[in-house]
Amino acid sequence: MPDTLLFPQDLYALAERVITENKAAGRKVAVAESCTGGLVCAALTEVPGSSAVLDRGFVTYSNEAKQELLGVSPDIIDTLGAVSPATAWAMAQGAIANSRADVAVAISGIAGPDGGSEFKPVGTVVFARALRGAEEEDAEQKLLDGTGRTEIRHQAALIALELLLPENA
Repeated sequence: MPDTLLFPQDLYALAERVITENKAAGRKVAVAESCTGGLVCAALTEVPGSSAVLDRGFVTYSNEAKQELLGVSPDIIDTLGAVSPATAWAMAQGAIANSRADVAVAISGIAGPDGGSEFKPVGTVVFARALRGAEEEDAEQKLLDGTGRTEIRHQAALIALELLLPENA
């Protein structure tokens, strides 16, 4: 572990597990992030040796970026919204298609303090995991109970990292 950490201990420790366990499994990973804005990818790159595991990260904060970089259909976003399991699944599929990764995780959500609604309140975050060669959809919507934007993004990053562990794929 480095002398000083750029990230909270729990985030670094989990990122370190993701790198260590995926390296042992011979797997490459990719991340497609929206509400976390690159936090997951940055935590992974904080770990020495991450280049053996992390293929690439996509920060697709805008709807246009999701469409242009990951191939998310505008129809999905227009019909279901950027924060929907279908959008996260399309993001994860786009990350697999546009990388050499064996597994990709996508995150999209509403970290606040604004942007929430009655049906999708602040703290609504969707996660998806895509495995190369697998077609079954693996996406889930969660309502994270944080004390603000930073806490919601922190919790979302932890959940995304958990999804990258080989035991969860």
